Amino acid sequence: MQGDRLTRFLGGSPGRVALRLVFLSLVVGVILSALDIYPLDLLYGLQDFVERLWNMGFDVIEQIGSYFLIGAAVVVPVWLISRLLQSGRGQS
Repeated sequence: MQGDRLTRFLGGSPGRVALRLVFLSLVVGVILSALDIYPLDLLYGLQDFVERLWNMGFDVIEQIGSYFLIGAAVVVPVWLISRLLQSGRGQS
């Protein structure tokens, strides 16, 4: 029963999910490296964002809104495509 819940939570067997995550991590790592983006750059960017947020006060609400829209322009289509692909698998 416990293993069934874990498998359902992970979306597959733990080994298969781990293998998929390793593969996706490698692919995303290659892409980000090609774009010259590194993990520490992301952390420093987040730190700079929080610092600017603190220093600018309430004017940052507009900037957060633009960040939200930029992110949503990527996240929502990816989510929609993944849901469509999952629903297509369920019909087979």
